[in-house]
Amino acid sequence: MIYLDSNVFIYAALNADSLGSKMRQLLARVEGGSESAASSALTFDELVWAVGKHREKEDAWAAGQAFLELRNLKLVDVDPTVLASALEIMRKHDLAPRDGIHAASALTQDIKMMISSDRHFDKIEGLRRRFP
Repeated sequence: MIYLDSNVFIYAALNADSLGSKMRQLLARVEGGSESAASSALTFDELVWAVGKHREKEDAWAAGQAFLELRNLKLVDVDPTVLASALEIMRKHDLAPRDGIHAASALTQDIKMMISSDRHFDKIEGLRRRFP
C-alpha cells in the first residue's frame, strides 16, 4: 500500500500539464483497484483549501466531493494516536504539523511508501518517498 500526500490530489486537481496528468492516472489506478492507497482525512482540508485559493469555491467543493467519493482509497483518521506520533515526528525532524500528521498517518498504518513532492519526508526513518 502507498500513502498519498495531499499534493498528489492538488496537482491532479489544478495542473493541466504532464504532472497533473500523472497524478490523475495514479488516482485512476486507485479508483480502479490496481493500486492500493491511503491518505489522511487532513488531505481533504488541504485539497479544498488549495483548489479554493486558485479557482472558484464551487470547484473546491467539487474537488472535496471527488476526494470523498474516490473508491478504494483508505482514509486514515486523525485520532489521538496519529497526533501523538505526529508530535514525535515533528520534534525529531522539525516538521510542520501537517507534514507530521501525514507522516504519522502513513507510519501508524504500517505504510512504508509515500507519494509526495515534499523532500522533507526523505529524512523520516521507516518511510520512503517517491514522486513521478
